[in-house]
Amino acid sequence: MKKITALAALVVLCFGTASSKSITRQEPRYTFHREHILGTSLEIKVLASSDEAAERAEGLAVSEIERLNKILSGYDKDSEFSRWFRTSHVEVPVSPELIQVLGMFDSWREKTGGALDASAEAVGRVWKKAASESRLPTQTELDAAVQSVRQQHWKLDAAKGTAEHLSNTPLMLNSFTKSYIIDKAAIAAMGGEGVHGVMVNIGGDLAVRGAMSETIGIDDPKSGAENSDPIAKIVIRDRAVATSGDYRRGVEIGGVHYSHIVDPRSGRTAENVISSTVVAPVAADAGALATAFSVLAPEESAKLAAKIPGVDFLIVKKDGTRMVSQNWNRLAGGIAAQAAKSAPGKPEAGAWDPSMELTVGFEIARINDFRSRRPYLAVWIEDKDKFPVKTLALWYEKPKWLPELKLWYKEDRVRAMADSSTISKTGATRSPGKYTVKWDGKDDSGKPVKAGRYNVLIEVAREHGTYQLLHQEVDFAGTPKQETLAGGVEITGATIEYHKVGR
Repeated sequence: MKKITALAALVVLCFGTASSKSITRQEPRYTFHREHILGTSLEIKVLASSDEAAERAEGLAVSEIERLNKILSGYDKDSEFSRWFRTSHVEVPVSPELIQVLGMFDSWREKTGGALDASAEAVGRVWKKAASESRLPTQTELDAAVQSVRQQHWKLDAAKGTAEHLSNTPLMLNSFTKSYIIDKAAIAAMGGEGVHGVMVNIGGDLAVRGAMSETIGIDDPKSGAENSDPIAKIVIRDRAVATSGDYRRGVEIGGVHYSHIVDPRSGRTAENVISSTVVAPVAADAGALATAFSVLAPEESAKLAAKIPGVDFLIVKKDGTRMVSQNWNRLAGGIAAQAAKSAPGKPEAGAWDPSMELTVGFEIARINDFRSRRPYLAVWIEDKDKFPVKTLALWYEKPKWLPELKLWYKEDRVRAMADSSTISKTGATRSPGKYTVKWDGKDDSGKPVKAGRYNVLIEVAREHGTYQLLHQEVDFAGTPKQETLAGGVEITGATIEYHKVGR
């Protein structure tokens, strides 16, 4: 009976309820997850009248993402954009979506003074090539790339629906195109019968539409772990959010990290802003501004944002200081600001050393099916007596299938579910399937544990499908160490690192 009661509480915690003038009864939220969607992860939340309505809405959203990816992708050689790119100096009839996105790039290139440009790909390739050769790019290489950026790359005729490709400069429709697709997918999902609200989140950029209010946590750019406390929380409804940052991608040269975000005007990487989050009514605007704000000086970003109605932002500079728009705090909706963490003190005898932390990294195997959902997963810590100490991650869609995580579920572990597992996150785009979680040596009640040996467990299961369990004993006694766990059918591999905080 205890397990049934706890599970019922978990259902309320994870799905919640929402109401509006257009809804006369409370309806559940349904959550769906997929991997390797637009080169990252996908989360969809649906406020719907039934399981069937929610699943139809998810299907509509995924179909729209797939359709638009076949038009706009620069990574798919058979996409419409890729085929158009291979043409030269000839007017080509193109889809309304492609001509719209190309036109938006023209507009944003002008608004940002060249800070946002589809041809920034030319500069990015110079940095990637130099990194592969373990050197910095030469000034000559950068100058040549910048010169190629400054050309006119296409000419559009909206009346005729044609686009003429004019240059040989590499192009990639990144920046805001993902956000553009997100909004289209959310609108498609809202068209399903019995659907009253939708949130589509692809790799940390998201749109919330319909009668749904959503709490969004903004990732800490100094951490990047899935279970780290967000640096801020906001509540949005019928708006979009995008975050750009350099903390999950980039290149390393000579032991120094360089951002994957480049300034196409100078050829240099964008290093002064480590995270920029933008909230806007239109998803493409949020995506474009988030990228531009990573390149522009914060003061320039504030001036640009002031020209666009309904835009708010949070910018985190390299030194950790923050800059927000005038109305940013209104988005908090009564949520208390995240308290600053105090520096770790000297540990008591026999206690966990607070200057140390555990990072667990793992990669979910790729399944070559655009519609394959993410498996259920639990990551937790047990003491030497196999008593559960801390659940670091619990990912699932339907509570009724939680028993598929048979080892995690065998005791009443639903009580270990944390609030942070239920809120949506915005952050820099991650590589598909790659995640990290951290442990600060505290149990589920927030109390520091004793130093010593503990077991780290990763359990993965699909509904009536494959199953995998990884586990490793680690001595948390203050001495840094690293372990590598062999992969399998669901997790291709994992690393366990016990190290200094902030390393």
